[in-house]
Amino acid sequence: MKLFVGLGNPGAQYAFNRHNVGFMALDAIADAHNFPAWRKRFSGFVSEGRLGGEQVILLKPQTYMNESGRSAGEAMRFYKLDEKDVIVFHDELDLAPGKVRVKTGGGVAGHNGLKSLSAHLGNDYVRVRIGIGHPGHRERVVGYVLHDFAKADLDWLEPLLGAMAEAAPHLADGANDKFQTQVAYLTQADEPETKKAKAEKKQDKTPAPAPAKQEKPKPAQEGALAAKLRRWFDS
Repeated sequence: MKLFVGLGNPGAQYAFNRHNVGFMALDAIADAHNFPAWRKRFSGFVSEGRLGGEQVILLKPQTYMNESGRSAGEAMRFYKLDEKDVIVFHDELDLAPGKVRVKTGGGVAGHNGLKSLSAHLGNDYVRVRIGIGHPGHRERVVGYVLHDFAKADLDWLEPLLGAMAEAAPHLADGANDKFQTQVAYLTQADEPETKKAKAEKKQDKTPAPAPAKQEKPKPAQEGALAAKLRRWFDS
């Protein structure tokens, strides 16, 4: 059994904040894998289902960010889980928007949600770091994370949430590298051609062979969360 914890703040006023992308990730997983309706438990909202061959508890603490560990700790003790069975989804300032990295343990880098989790669980839980970018100045961080995503962010946010939901069974199975690789593959963009590559192509007069037809990754199917995001930004 695994415990997936999304970090965020409760209440409609915070729903689309950058700081709440952990909640969004769990909503995407629940939607994509037909988890049952959320119910109140462990000072949070819980939904339970299967990802691959593993039973998974999804938990969105409703204690506010700086008390997230209290809710997660209660759930971990109830199910008699180890730290390594806890996977936490959270916003990451030090990653570019749309990038995802997975690691076990490490520092909290001033993140109040992680600080609370480490205090209640220990430090060796798995972190799914969801890049939201940095505002550029330390003084602007609080306002930045507690501000809604911009409408332009939907271009990368929707595909990213869909990709994480599609790859989530790898996390449940403990294949963290496979999860990260699949998310990157599903959200990949065409890399711009470098100046060096352009120069080499210009010098080479040999006609290039016709490129083999490759099947592009299929975008994850839009679910209720993606529609909700679009309605929010269009309103």
